[in-house]
Amino acid sequence: MIERYTLPEMGRVWSDAHKYELWCRVETLVVEAHAAAGTIPADVVEPIRKAPPPTPERVREIEAVTQHDVIAFLTAWADNTEPREAAAYVHFGMTSSDLLDTALAVQLVEATDILLEKADRLVAVLRDHALEHRHTLRVGRTHGIHGEPDVWGHRVADFAFAMARSRDRLRRARESVGVMAISGAVGTYSNIDPAVERYVAERLGLRPADVSTQVVMRDGISEWVSALAIMATVCEAIALEVRHGQRTEVRELWEPFGKGQKGSSAMPHKKNPILSERLAGLARIVRAQIVPVLEGIPLWHERDISHSSTERIALPDASIALDYMLDLTIKLMSGLVVDAERMRANLDATGGLIYTSTVLLELVEMGLSRDDEAYPLVQKAAMETWETGVPFRETLRRHAAEAGLTLDEARLDEVCRPERFVQRLGPVFDRLAALT
Repeated sequence: MIERYTLPEMGRVWSDAHKYELWCRVETLVVEAHAAAGTIPADVVEPIRKAPPPTPERVREIEAVTQHDVIAFLTAWADNTEPREAAAYVHFGMTSSDLLDTALAVQLVEATDILLEKADRLVAVLRDHALEHRHTLRVGRTHGIHGEPDVWGHRVADFAFAMARSRDRLRRARESVGVMAISGAVGTYSNIDPAVERYVAERLGLRPADVSTQVVMRDGISEWVSALAIMATVCEAIALEVRHGQRTEVRELWEPFGKGQKGSSAMPHKKNPILSERLAGLARIVRAQIVPVLEGIPLWHERDISHSSTERIALPDASIALDYMLDLTIKLMSGLVVDAERMRANLDATGGLIYTSTVLLELVEMGLSRDDEAYPLVQKAAMETWETGVPFRETLRRHAAEAGLTLDEARLDEVCRPERFVQRLGPVFDRLAALT
């Protein structure tokens, strides 16, 4: 991921320097386990433990010759070990993927914990915003067309629960990627005792794979990337609502716009939904990693490396982009400007057409058949309002009179009251208030 969208904490998780720190840690734990079992001399542990990780520059220099990243790392780290002879016991009984998959599991867990903390914060921001606007009337839209009265808090509550589910989904995926293996060349423990694997797993807070070949099966990592993609898409859903609400014709919502901010190089009046549009674009990047990572599940026999190059790009990019997206969505919703007066004006913009559903039911209760009498009457009045702009109550009154009906105006006042449409939302907001 480019630097522009990489936040420091997540960037460090995927840095080469941190990766080599983790590789040193894994290898050191293996050495400790071997020494404790008497497999290797005990006096090599301390020199190996004290050897500083090699620099990324030194590893790249050696890899240019070896064309093998793990061998390059081991060579560079051996150069930092005093006495160098102790390094002969590093990687004892292991294969490259033992190191790679175990360290990767740590990185995935670290990245997940960063994402979960931000997801928690976003859930709280969405919850509080929705509760604040539980009485802010607006029109609900279906197919982009005005439907019935709603409240803004109801719309945001949907996002809050979706983000909470996404967070919980990612928590479950954390268990799926916190899996390691140190089982040798084809996973048979031919040159390494399973006790070494258990020792390393316990100290890294991981779980040994139930079975592995030379690699850990990629279904868990695929689940993790899918969880990230869903969470990113929920962020996009929030952004899409804001983008629509900020359109000039709507003008119900506004992204935060700071002092000195500019909207356009050519049009000084512009206040564009740039944060929301950026979220929409980055969600595509996260979703795009699902298929390449899934295709790492079918490998040739006990292992090939077709998954390796993909994961070097897909896993950092997905988590770094989502980390940035969560940060941006928190900023968006924390600073979102809600124009309640404009929401109410838009609610009234169709001259009362948003009340056709309750008028239809009122006519049915008066004794009209729904399909043959009530619906055609209401639809005719509504279509006239669409075409002429005459308020719906007037067109309804005229068409009802032509059908020999007298409407109770006091009753129409009640069924056309917007608050009536949202009076049963109390339990939704009670559940929302309890969301943690």
